[in-house]
Amino acid sequence: MKSRFLLLIALATLVLASCNTQKDIPYMIGANQLPAEVLQSAAKATDPVVMPGDMLQINVTSRNTEAVKPFNKSDYITNLGGNTNMNNNNENSMYYYLVDANGNIEFPYLGTLHIGGMSKSATENYIASQIYPRYLTERPGVEVRFQNFKVYILGEVKSPGEIKATNGRLNILEALAKAGDLTIQGRRDNVMIVRTNSDGSRSVQTVNLNDKNFIVSPNFNLQQNDIIYVEPNSSRARSSWQVPPALTLGMSSVGTLISIATLIITLTK
Repeated sequence: MKSRFLLLIALATLVLASCNTQKDIPYMIGANQLPAEVLQSAAKATDPVVMPGDMLQINVTSRNTEAVKPFNKSDYITNLGGNTNMNNNNENSMYYYLVDANGNIEFPYLGTLHIGGMSKSATENYIASQIYPRYLTERPGVEVRFQNFKVYILGEVKSPGEIKATNGRLNILEALAKAGDLTIQGRRDNVMIVRTNSDGSRSVQTVNLNDKNFIVSPNFNLQQNDIIYVEPNSSRARSSWQVPPALTLGMSSVGTLISIATLIITLTK
């Protein structure tokens, strides 16, 4: 009787240990209690930084539309007799600028421009300064759009994979929402972000989604090509453990011997 009671206690302890506590599940615990001045000091969403492999759409505008046509790739290609059909994505790619391994693009009339490592706004200002006043009598407007802004999510989320952002900006909560949110087995307190910098180096940060201060952290906003990894919690790790076949066979044999011994003892009483 005593041994059976101890066995029940051990099983109950194991079940309780495998369950997630309630405090491990919610995001941003107590965020509604953050002072207004703390929320106002939150890191603002920064412009994405141009990196090798980026695909950019760059439009140059002015009140004099004819004057800026030579600086727009679509008009430039049209003048050369290129295809003007913009309905097919594969054909659209010819109108974009691919940043090469050295951080350069080839721009109509301006030639090679080094923009690697520049932010979106800095790139716009730089291109405008290369056009005005050398070619135009008034400063043009320049708009840069990232056509391949994306991040990758893997680990304990419902839909791991690639997440794209058409507006060139994404924060970690938006990315997790698009991935279907974390599973119940995902660790909220240790989400890893692997980032490739414009110089090719990598950095690793961790985010605690349970912590209310997370929403004012610089890591709240993502950069293109970030990799987010959600680590499994201890419950998930235990559930994925499998008994080796040799151990299973051994335990089965021991169980059989115990059963035989119990039967013999019962018959000899």
